[in-house]
Amino acid sequence: MSWTRGLLAAFAACVLLLAGTAGCGTGEASERKGGRGSPAPVGRVLDETDEAGRRYREVGRDGAPGVGVEVAPDIAGSWDVRLTVHHFRFSPAGTQATAVAGRGLAYLFVDGALVARLRTPGYRLAARLVPHGTHHVTARLYADDGTVWAVHGRPIESTADITVSAVEEEADGSASPALTGRGPVLASAAGTGRPWPC
Repeated sequence: MSWTRGLLAAFAACVLLLAGTAGCGTGEASERKGGRGSPAPVGRVLDETDEAGRRYREVGRDGAPGVGVEVAPDIAGSWDVRLTVHHFRFSPAGTQATAVAGRGLAYLFVDGALVARLRTPGYRLAARLVPHGTHHVTARLYADDGTVWAVHGRPIESTADITVSAVEEEADGSASPALTGRGPVLASAAGTGRPWPC
């Protein structure tokens, strides 16, 4: 009977050895889940570019990032910009320049001119950047490698129209810009654009 115990022990050792090596591997899948490895490429880089020559990165509409923008005057005379994002998270400073699904920065434009690269959903826009008149405040999503997130060949962005009237004087003597136009005191993407694709 000792030979059967030895045979069973050898068989068990082989099974454990094979199961252990089958569960091992290069570790790429587990590293990706933990954020330590390099992720698979996401989307398809198109020939279309933004105004600065950054290429569009096309992703499918399902699960694509989305952004909305709201602008409201504050008591200091500047403007509070608030972004609402879907299927997207802001990358911290120092993030590797690689496109990862649903991650990156938002670029903020006023009348087509780049004002800021945002890593958070809030920003204070100086009053000097939006003088008297109507202005277009656009938030556009970019991947960490500098490509523009896009769906159906269109950049993922949202635009709010704000109209700044003549400066109004407050009761305490300070001046603040007046916001007029569509809707309440809040300007949102209901103006020239719409949040895309949400």
